Amino acid sequence: MTFLLGGARSGKSAYAERLATALPAPWTYIATAEAYDEEMRERIVHHRARRGEGWQTLDAPLDLAGALDSLPAGRPVLVDCLTLWLTNHMLAEHDVEAECARLGAVLSRPRGPWFVVSNEVGLGIVPDNALARRFRDAAGRLNQQVASQADTVLMMVAGLPLKVK
Repeated sequence: MTFLLGGARSGKSAYAERLATALPAPWTYIATAEAYDEEMRERIVHHRARRGEGWQTLDAPLDLAGALDSLPAGRPVLVDCLTLWLTNHMLAEHDVEAECARLGAVLSRPRGPWFVVSNEVGLGIVPDNALARRFRDAAGRLNQQVASQADTVLMMVAGLPLKVK
């Protein structure tokens, strides 16, 4: 498993797509975004158009572990992204620790080349509200868990990958 971290617009998704498509198709893209507004719908359309042919897209805004478990072994998989998935669970007021543990169990046994994207949100200032602080802390813990399980960890900065692990 390769884990790709970075800030907004750091090139995480595009680089993960390049890594996945360097392998034989078919490729599976597991999308965690939900289109709550027009701007997000446009982002989703842009991502789908950029991917082009050969991709199977699965929408998994909440059941990411189940989506990963449902895939055939050996297929390249790109998960984009963990922070949107985490947001969905927090907004739904689910047990975030239990969901992260469930996801971690599946990620600990990848059945092929998996590329997992997440935002690094802990590099900025301390948020001024409790929900944002809970999110930042939960994202940090989730990123640590996934990084410890990954074979390779890349930090994306200005479109450039920096190997962390």
